[in-house]
Amino acid sequence: MKKIVNLSLITLGVTFLSGQTKEDSIQFNKISTETLNNGKGYNDLRELTKNIGHRLSGSEAYEKSVKWAELKLREAGADKVWLQEVMIPVWVRGKESLHIKTSNGSWKNLKMLSLGNSEGTDGKDVSGEIIMVKSLEEYDLLPAEKVKGKIVFFNYPFNQGHVQTFIAYREAGAYRRTAASLTAKKGGKFAIIRSLSSAFDDVPHTGNMKYEDNIAKVPAVTIGNTTADELEALLRSQKITAKLNSNCGMKGEKLSHSVIGEITGKKDQSVIVVGGHLDSWDVGEGAHDDGAGIVQSIEVIRTFKKLGIQNNHSIRAVCFANEENGTKGGKQYGKTAKESNEKHLFAIESDAGGFSPRGISLEMDDAKRNQIKSWVNLFLPYGVYNFEGKYSGSDIAPLHEMGVPTAELVPDPQRYFDIHHTAEDTFEKVNRRELLLGATVMTQLIYMIDKNW
Repeated sequence: MKKIVNLSLITLGVTFLSGQTKEDSIQFNKISTETLNNGKGYNDLRELTKNIGHRLSGSEAYEKSVKWAELKLREAGADKVWLQEVMIPVWVRGKESLHIKTSNGSWKNLKMLSLGNSEGTDGKDVSGEIIMVKSLEEYDLLPAEKVKGKIVFFNYPFNQGHVQTFIAYREAGAYRRTAASLTAKKGGKFAIIRSLSSAFDDVPHTGNMKYEDNIAKVPAVTIGNTTADELEALLRSQKITAKLNSNCGMKGEKLSHSVIGEITGKKDQSVIVVGGHLDSWDVGEGAHDDGAGIVQSIEVIRTFKKLGIQNNHSIRAVCFANEENGTKGGKQYGKTAKESNEKHLFAIESDAGGFSPRGISLEMDDAKRNQIKSWVNLFLPYGVYNFEGKYSGSDIAPLHEMGVPTAELVPDPQRYFDIHHTAEDTFEKVNRRELLLGATVMTQLIYMIDKNW
């Protein structure tokens, strides 16, 4: 058996650096072998997406997912499982439609989605002439009299030139967040935005938007890329009228829960967090965003227990509530941790899809960052090489603000924004091996953190 293990290490090409041992490499191999052969995450994701489906905060489906996650954490072998109370906003989409009228007088229906947390039209038709801008700078130059009574089409395209697609997403995200309030400030009736999408298709992408205080709450909707291109071509040759009818809007708040499970530390009760968000948008199945992160986090617990790894510190999987349209679950978790003076050593989130892992982004001081980067040769055989990012997930941001070192799993980003926040985010888009490789890498990292911190 020893000869087989040594041959495996030679095949993997492991070179040991400071802070690494042969024992670590063997443990990495055990974690990978167990997860890829026996991991439950893919089947768990099938259950979550096919039996429950999309899970918007405040919906009946979300409450079903809370019970599901509680059961799965117990099945994974967590020593303790509990629900953490969270007050969450309730937003309802309802029936909605968007039509345009061309110069020949005919109306055409456009595929669209209201942005999350947008107010609607109370079921009434709201219409007006469309004006188009290609950037926020162009819009800023428009006088209010040219916007008043109009519909503003923010036609800013996803920058395909960025190899790191999250950079393009962050750039385009400003339009989704601000379009409604910017339109209202100049007297516009509602906003249309081009979807934050890397795909060349007709699929609209929803996502969260925000209203500024003391500004009228006008609707904001999104259209897919090919529809946006067609609308742009029409606007360059003729006057176009749009008509929106929408029943979406906020319906107050309700009490809900995040779901937490942990395996108790053998040395002390300091906490290492691994997590994802349990909620999703109300289209598709929330498979990549963020069913993948949820099942990967549960898989970490299962693998530690199955392999009998004696963890020094408590390892806690958190299924956060309400990341998509409020981040109330992450905020409540951070608030509770602070009030209870609970020591957290580290937190990592998986919320960038279930594609093959390529790196780990590290938001922490240089000493901790360099220690983790010194382990790179252990991760290289698993396709993980990028440790240069300096960001982490929104749900663990409150922990970072408390001084906790935080991180995020970095999967291959090239396909994520084809399906992000759309009806296309379904179980069928997730590959079993890629999903479980992500769980493998998270487990390996937590093993190293638990051993060395």
